[in-house]
Amino acid sequence: MSSQPVPGTGGDRYVPYEERMGNESIVYFTRDLSPEGLRKLYQRISANLTGKVAVKLHTGEPNGPNIIPRPWVRHLIETELPDASIVETNTYYPGERSTTEQHRNTLKINGWDFCPMDIMDEDGTVMLPVKDGKWFTEMSMGKNIENYDSLLALTHFKGHVVGGFGGSNKNLGIGCADGKIGKAMIHTGEGAAFSVNTEQFMERMTESTKAVVDHFGRNIAYLNVLRNMSVSCDCEGCDALPVVTPNIGMVASLDILAADQACVDLVYALKEDDHKDLVERMQSRHAHRQLTYMKELGMGNDRYVLIDIDNGDIRIDCKKAVEDVVPFEL
Repeated sequence: MSSQPVPGTGGDRYVPYEERMGNESIVYFTRDLSPEGLRKLYQRISANLTGKVAVKLHTGEPNGPNIIPRPWVRHLIETELPDASIVETNTYYPGERSTTEQHRNTLKINGWDFCPMDIMDEDGTVMLPVKDGKWFTEMSMGKNIENYDSLLALTHFKGHVVGGFGGSNKNLGIGCADGKIGKAMIHTGEGAAFSVNTEQFMERMTESTKAVVDHFGRNIAYLNVLRNMSVSCDCEGCDALPVVTPNIGMVASLDILAADQACVDLVYALKEDDHKDLVERMQSRHAHRQLTYMKELGMGNDRYVLIDIDNGDIRIDCKKAVEDVVPFEL
C-alpha cells in the first residue's frame, strides 16, 4: 500500500465553518483550566457513562511536562468517577512504555498511582470490527477494553509529529490499539515501521478510532484540554518542542468529530502569531484528513453549537471564545 497522500482528500487544507454542511452537535466550552473547571465540564457529558468506566488518558513519557495535570485528573476521579480506571496500552516505538514493566515504572514516575491503572494489552489482544473502512475490517486492541461498559476520552489536545494534531481521535485510535499488532497495522504499510504518513495515516488511525467508538456506542464521551499545546505530542516527553501556542480552555461533547473540530477551529481563531506554529504542523502533515474522514465514516458532525458554560450557557463562536487569550508563558 502506498503511503503517499490520497488524491482529492485535501488534508492540508482547513475547511472554514461556512463551507461545511450537515447537522450541528453540542460542544461545551470553558476557559477555566483548573480541577473544578474540568469537573464542571465533565458533568455536561457524563449521563451515559454508566457501569464500569474507563478513562482513556495519555499518561506521558517519564516526567513529561505538558500532560494534563495529575491533580486535575485525581480531583475528577475522586469526585465523579470513584470506581473508574485509567486505561492505556503499550507503545509501538521502543522506549519507556514499550513493555508492561517499563510502562508501569513510567506510570509510577509520573504519579499515576491514585486509582487503578489498566494497561489494556498486558493480558493480550482482541480484534474489534471496523465498519465501512477502506484499510481495515478489524483492528487489534488491548484485550482489557472488553472489561468496560463506558469510556471517557480525556485528551490533551496538542500537535503531533505524524498526525499533525492529537485530539480524541488520536487518543483512541492509537491509544487503544495494542502496542505490537494494532499500532503496527496503523503505522506500517508495505515498507518499514512507521512508513505510513499524511492522508493514509489519518485514515488508518480514524478507522481504529471508529472500532472503539462503535464498540461503546452511546456509552462514550469526549473531553479535550487545550493547554500546553506544543507542536510535539506527549509521546516525545521532555524532548517536546517548546510551547508557544496560548492556552485556550477545554471542550466536551458526545460527538468525537465535533469535539476535535472545535479544538482545531479554536486554534485557527487565534491571532496568526499565536497559532502559526501549530497551524503549520497541522497543514504540513495533512491533519485535516482526520476530520473529513470521520465525517465520511459517519462518526459525527463538523458543525456544532459552542456553549459557553462560564457565561450562562450562551452560544458563542470561536472568535469570541479566544478573544481574551493571552500569549503563552511558561
